[in-house]
Amino acid sequence: MLLNDRSPAALTLSAQRINAATGLSYAVERAIAVEVPISIVYGDAPYAVMMASPGDVEDFAYGFSLTEGIIASREDIRRIEVAPQARGVSLRIELAPGRFRDHLSRKRAMTGRTSCGLCGIESIDQLPEAGAVARAAPIEPRALFDALTSLEYYQPLNSLTRAVHAAAFCGRDGTILALREDVGRHNALDKLIGARLREGAEKDGFILVTSRASFEMVEKTAMYGVATLAAISAPTSLAVERAQALGLTLAAIARADGAMVFAGALAASEMARAEATT
Repeated sequence: MLLNDRSPAALTLSAQRINAATGLSYAVERAIAVEVPISIVYGDAPYAVMMASPGDVEDFAYGFSLTEGIIASREDIRRIEVAPQARGVSLRIELAPGRFRDHLSRKRAMTGRTSCGLCGIESIDQLPEAGAVARAAPIEPRALFDALTSLEYYQPLNSLTRAVHAAAFCGRDGTILALREDVGRHNALDKLIGARLREGAEKDGFILVTSRASFEMVEKTAMYGVATLAAISAPTSLAVERAQALGLTLAAIARADGAMVFAGALAASEMARAEATT
């Protein structure tokens, strides 16, 4: 199958389902998420191979380039060529001359894997370093829970396959304004950031992810410039430490019945404000 940016993100495959009680099996068909290698090339210099879903690859090119520190704005990318290959997709990215010179001066070799955001760095000193995020008014808890309530509606690929992550940008009222899905949690966030970057969209809101909150997810959010990250699963210790250092609000284990804030703060709820004044 020749793959390109319009390749299906899911395929229907045959399988045998085994009944646990009887041991009998029968034929079924199941939607399976597609995973392909995406080769990222700057100029003629290969940079990374990431395992990802085949859709929204130009968004991925922008978001990955930003969160890797290769570009600082959308203007730093002159052109993207999506080159279909027999087993995957090649993204040839033409950088502005100054950015390309800076890129060539960085010595780095990286081979990526699904859900791996730091594969291939040569030393701890090469860990990415985002700057502190700009101060922003805290997000209302109700906005977070409203976003969580509607999140599943915006995940058609996961509803079909139950095998992909999502990253969503939410307005201050909890409205989901953009969402990207991918087999890799880092890829989903990069695609979301790339989509917003390409549109020149405002950053006053918060990012919600369906995965755990790791160091890389905090770092990518901060590099994009959004002040609040919420995650459905738990954070890691380094994610909390990094969020505190960057001034980023980190809410995790976010479910319909509550959430835990590990760094920064959400706005006080109306009930809490009422109790404080009594």
